[in-house]
Amino acid sequence: MSMVIRIAQEEWRTLLRNRAGVIATMLLVALVLVAAFVSLERRTRIEADRAGYQASVDADFDKQPARHPHRMVHYGQFVFRPLAPLAFFDTGVDSYTGNTIFLEGHRQNSANFAEARQSSLLLRFGQLTPAFVLQTLAPLLLIFLAFTSVARERERGTLRLLRAQGVDGPRLVAGKLMGHGAIALAIGLPAFLVLIGFAAMGMADWAPIALLILGYAVWLLIWAMLAVVISCFASRSRDALAALVALWMVGVILLPRALPEVAAVETILPTRIETEVALHRDLARIGDSHDPEDPYFNAFKQRTLARYGVSRVEDLPVQYAGLVGMEGERLSTDLYARATNEVSAREASQNARVHGFAVLSPLIAIRQLSMALTASDVTAHQDFLDQAEAFRYRFVQTLNRMQAVLIPHIGGEDPRVSAENWKRVPRFAYQPYDPLRSNAASIGGNLMVLLGWLVGLSVLATLAARRIGGIVR
Repeated sequence: MSMVIRIAQEEWRTLLRNRAGVIATMLLVALVLVAAFVSLERRTRIEADRAGYQASVDADFDKQPARHPHRMVHYGQFVFRPLAPLAFFDTGVDSYTGNTIFLEGHRQNSANFAEARQSSLLLRFGQLTPAFVLQTLAPLLLIFLAFTSVARERERGTLRLLRAQGVDGPRLVAGKLMGHGAIALAIGLPAFLVLIGFAAMGMADWAPIALLILGYAVWLLIWAMLAVVISCFASRSRDALAALVALWMVGVILLPRALPEVAAVETILPTRIETEVALHRDLARIGDSHDPEDPYFNAFKQRTLARYGVSRVEDLPVQYAGLVGMEGERLSTDLYARATNEVSAREASQNARVHGFAVLSPLIAIRQLSMALTASDVTAHQDFLDQAEAFRYRFVQTLNRMQAVLIPHIGGEDPRVSAENWKRVPRFAYQPYDPLRSNAASIGGNLMVLLGWLVGLSVLATLAARRIGGIVR
């Protein structure tokens, strides 16, 4: 073991003499820290803005004058998605999915105001976050630091000298791996310390942060090991560099961007217009609450009269139109739920196709793991949509119930309920998303993929060590 440590120490001395490598490493570390603090400040500002907007629209709703409850159904309510605590580390899909939904009766609106649609095209190349730096730039730095690790010994003819000093292939490769593995972890250390500090201040739970640090540590070690292994097999340093840069371009740049496009072609999602047309067609088929001659609601009227033991709508103790509104909302909500589940299933199929290629590109695994643990993935966004839709249904039905119960006691040509009733309408309160409970299978699967890459590279390193030993002899 002492020989392995000495080889690792010698590798560190060699890298310290490489002025360009030292400067590049320092710049990357500084970039990670800058990205962390800039992204944290941005998240804090956005979160404060959204909280302010939510309080403002709630106050405006409470200030509405006395009105007919059905007018308030169409007046609606805006809800804003709060950012997850760790969204500063990895913004994931948050910039593309929208953050605001207008909730109203009879409709399920989509989230609007995605940041990517309101910003410059540079946003589409990736925001400057610690995740972006570690996922994209750190592997490139590790390649340039380690591509000569073993190949230069072969080029300089020092392998025989090392052998004469009692250094065999396994010890040599182990020392190189130890040296560059430590460098890889040192590159990630600033980001890890930021995460630990974030948890220590009580701003996030320890469990997802620990898994996030583990995932990125494995990701950086994969590239350090890959660079050393390729250097073992390459006859010249420039060949190792060419091979590693090609792997980086394919695995980090090309595949992660091409695979979603392939999945989108193989599993086509319906457009918003197609979904709306299909929903209106299905709603007309099962019952249209706005059509007085609709067969379903004619039957509903008879059931309602029988339930209250009267023969005319005018004799009901509640307003019939309010009951129709409640039933129509129930039908339309069920239809929207089925359509949402169908689209979610197709999106899950697309994600599964992309995730299947994590064996070829571990970036897919670390990206999905990172987004899942920071609650910035599609699953977390869908959780917000589900909570918003559940609130929308309670919100609309509360107003419909007011119409059914209060209007009969008011009378007149333009009946209006007191403005004090608007304060009884529920307010949206987003329940924090727990990735470990809601997305445990994806998190565990992606960790296994990364660890599998580490094991596979360990096997290749063992083979390379034996090959070096054979060449030396």
